Amino acid sequence: MSTPPNVLWIMADQLRFDYLSCYGHPHLHTPHIDALAARGVRFTNAYVQSPVCGPSRMSAYTGRYVRSHGSTWNGMPLRVGEPTLGDHLRDAGARAVLVGKTHMVADKEGMAWLGIDPESEIGVRRSECGFEPFERDDGLHPDSPRQGWSAYDDYLVAHGFQSDNPWEDFANSGLDADGELLSAWLLENSRLAANVPEAHSETAYMTNRAMDFMQEAAADGRPWMCHLSYIKPHWPYIVPAPYHDMFGDDHIVDPVRSEAERQTGHPLLRAYRNARVCRSFSRDHVRRHVIPAYMGLIKQLDDNLGRLFAWMDETGLSLTTIIAVTSDHGDYMGDHWMGDKDFYHEMAVKVPMILADPRVAADGTRGSVSDALVEMIDLAPTFMAALGCEAKPHIVEGRDLTPILHGTEGFARSYVISEHDYHWSEMARALDVPQEDAHTTMIFDGRWKYIRCEGFDPILFDLETDPQELVDLGTSQDVRHIDTRARMEAALLSWGLRHHTRITATPAVLARQKRAAEDGILIGFWDAEEYEAVTGIAFADLKPQGPP
Repeated sequence: MSTPPNVLWIMADQLRFDYLSCYGHPHLHTPHIDALAARGVRFTNAYVQSPVCGPSRMSAYTGRYVRSHGSTWNGMPLRVGEPTLGDHLRDAGARAVLVGKTHMVADKEGMAWLGIDPESEIGVRRSECGFEPFERDDGLHPDSPRQGWSAYDDYLVAHGFQSDNPWEDFANSGLDADGELLSAWLLENSRLAANVPEAHSETAYMTNRAMDFMQEAAADGRPWMCHLSYIKPHWPYIVPAPYHDMFGDDHIVDPVRSEAERQTGHPLLRAYRNARVCRSFSRDHVRRHVIPAYMGLIKQLDDNLGRLFAWMDETGLSLTTIIAVTSDHGDYMGDHWMGDKDFYHEMAVKVPMILADPRVAADGTRGSVSDALVEMIDLAPTFMAALGCEAKPHIVEGRDLTPILHGTEGFARSYVISEHDYHWSEMARALDVPQEDAHTTMIFDGRWKYIRCEGFDPILFDLETDPQELVDLGTSQDVRHIDTRARMEAALLSWGLRHHTRITATPAVLARQKRAAEDGILIGFWDAEEYEAVTGIAFADLKPQGPP
């Protein structure tokens, strides 16, 4: 390929890695995602930097850990000066375009302090994670006023789905046998067919919008990265016909949990399992009712991706576009007596990651599986490298995955990190934990998963002997576990003490700092002879330097 490839970065919100057939689900067949994996590399140890939407996405969009960018939970603005993938790609002459969801909250106070108009070109980029918003739609607005509508709401109205809140009344509600409209925010209504034809659903609509962008981009000529970010299969769990009844009780995998877990003495885990969503999904009838709808949403996603990939084949875009499929976190679905996400068991913090690179250099790895430890923040430097952007290790903390994609040496990681700020939660209130202490951090080295819980005992799982993470070894007095906890705590300390805020430390700045003596900053020299021996510059020739 003589020119940089394009990048299509697909993210499906709350998609579990093990609810795809290429990752081993026995009943949910996803042939189109599987076919993409056959053309690329499927990663089996990909982890997000936070098991909740907002901070996970801010890490993905910056290539930086949560402790570095500071957006620690949903609704926490990404500070106005935080560099993003979109900023880096624009520097290289490429477009970075959003179609779908980001969960970004703009730093309005920061923009006001700097005098940035939110409606200006700079203001829009600062409000959209650095993306050029072709179409943004975060969904999740059941009581949205008219001025808060998305383009998708307008689309529904234009197609005859008229109401005060079409997103809620059509895309995320269903009709019972008597024709009564019932909201899918209530889990008991999950098995209804969504009150909208599949062709007009959120998933189908956003797929169409991605194709609209790619058609438009063909006339532009610049390389691009399109972030196609689907709202589903995130709750509300409801899907249009025919997907609403494709799956039933026989397709539900048994939950991963034990009675010992339920009786845990760990205060934080006990508080998690006592939270409303966990109590709900711990009930078997809730799992049985919701999981078929969740599976239907994933099946619908796969079918729409098949439609998209076929269109890309027809237009030739498949030959010039790197395609990545992943998620921002998983979903417990009752495993470990928990619901939603927010903690660090595999089904929440590990995600699917598939990359198909059309370049000849990737021919040798097509259809391969990598068990390397990778993080969501690795996608940013990978896309930067593909689109010709210079490496920026003083900003981007992720690592370029190209060596894995091309079967060369150069990628190695000893552990992955994930963080969670639970100050907002039922858990923090139940335990009376102040905001500054409501923080947990996971470190995983491929075998041992260690979770530091500020103010509480740590949690430790050995995934070699206990792959289902049923036995907490956080307080075990076995010397092997004591030594492992000490080693993992030391690794966390080493990680935490690394440089992570020197985003202005460009190579030019670092080089200038090493030239203090040459620039006339004379510290510790005894005489001119010593100065001349060290610098090779005649002291008499030393002249004041102007601005760099």
